[in-house]
Amino acid sequence: MNTEVPDSDASSQARKKRGVPEGLWIRCDACKNTVFKKQVDKNFGLCPDCGHHFYISAQNRIEQLLDPESFEEWYADLSPLDPLGFADSRPYKDRLVAEQRKTGLKEACIVGRGYMRGRPLVFGLTDSAFIMGSMGSVVGEKLTRAIERATELSLPVVIVSGSGGGARMHEGILSLMQMGKVSAALARYQSAGGLFISVLTNPTMGGVAASFASLGDIIIAEPKALIGFAGPRVVKATVKIELPPDFQTSEFLLKHGFVDRIVARPELRSEIARLFDYCGK
Repeated sequence: MNTEVPDSDASSQARKKRGVPEGLWIRCDACKNTVFKKQVDKNFGLCPDCGHHFYISAQNRIEQLLDPESFEEWYADLSPLDPLGFADSRPYKDRLVAEQRKTGLKEACIVGRGYMRGRPLVFGLTDSAFIMGSMGSVVGEKLTRAIERATELSLPVVIVSGSGGGARMHEGILSLMQMGKVSAALARYQSAGGLFISVLTNPTMGGVAASFASLGDIIIAEPKALIGFAGPRVVKATVKIELPPDFQTSEFLLKHGFVDRIVARPELRSEIARLFDYCGK
């Protein structure tokens, strides 16, 4: 009796099992459920089970908020330098190259002109994927120039902040001075009658939260975003008291008057356009 396994059967037994492709499913940080990534992407980057707002890239943010193909980027050629020759675990200049390759961005900030439901505006954002969205000299310069152009054109300004790094330590005082520079540009803009809507996302911390992100005529936050100067662990270690469970969240800041409205991402575009109309812009 012939007991040999046919070649076709042998090849099927030797064939490796097919696994689940990478990136098909992601784990929600809030509810800990595993969710289908395509479903999250279709839902504006929200968890379909609990509504948690996942990180979305600068390009996705522009596509979600502005009218299709209406965005004209300004100052895209500005690139950061390494004025201090700074190095921590690796040289700053090498870190910049790695971040640019990883994100496809030259810096953590994009600014330009666009339309939101047919309404013209100057739009800016910081992306936490690029050195945690920290504010270096190029970020400050881009925002300042954009605000000054908005003053000249008499257009409203919307800046979406996603900065967990605050002022960028790699550039020292050159980074810290951007807080005052952008704030001064906003003061001139608001004196000229401009409307600045600041949108705070998770996270908005440090020098960004302590400067332009807090200076909006109207401040909107996404739900459960972390917003503050120093982080909760640093604050707790400094003041040595137990902090409220929702400390430094959008909900906590709304309760204490720091934020005007909390708006979920799918409604953000319509809500900002409605605010333009209400304010006559």
